[in-house]
Amino acid sequence: MTTARAQGKARTRQRFLDAAAHLFADRGFHAVSIGELGTAVGVSGPALYRHFASKDAMLEEILLGTSEFLLRGGQEILATTPGSDRELLDALIDFHLTFALTHRDVIRVQDRELGTLPAAANRQVRKLQRQYLTLWSEVVARLRPEVAPADRQVTMHAVFGLLNSTAHNTVAGSANERRILTEAARQVLLGA
Repeated sequence: MTTARAQGKARTRQRFLDAAAHLFADRGFHAVSIGELGTAVGVSGPALYRHFASKDAMLEEILLGTSEFLLRGGQEILATTPGSDRELLDALIDFHLTFALTHRDVIRVQDRELGTLPAAANRQVRKLQRQYLTLWSEVVARLRPEVAPADRQVTMHAVFGLLNSTAHNTVAGSANERRILTEAARQVLLGA
């Protein structure tokens, strides 16, 4: 059973991560100070150290945590979604697109700051990303066995670029964004 204190600490920790993702996405990791992170959460900058060893640890948790979350989510979809491979693919697209639409800052941080991670963390993020891509690729291979593995990899990267474009979309208020991106991903993955 989680105590109220532990829940409060977890909420503060998440507020720090959300603020860090937003600030890192807007200004870059190196341009953001500890004091600014604290101000964004409504505490002193040094309060960050009660939750994280350093600003670098926050970046690592954002990027590594995201890759772990996506892989676990994809694995769960494969393990629990009954039905055809087409339904699995639709569930994967919906899962990733939901993440991309609700975590635009995290995607921008990923694009901008992956190279800032220490080498070991960078390798781990890339490993998790490859596993996630492979999970999708195996479903697509069953749906389109005629596509060569190298071509399928190019296709997968194109689809993730498409779905992750939400982070860079400057058109505000499109009521059709999810539908448009879902249909585009299906067309790329399944062939026009």
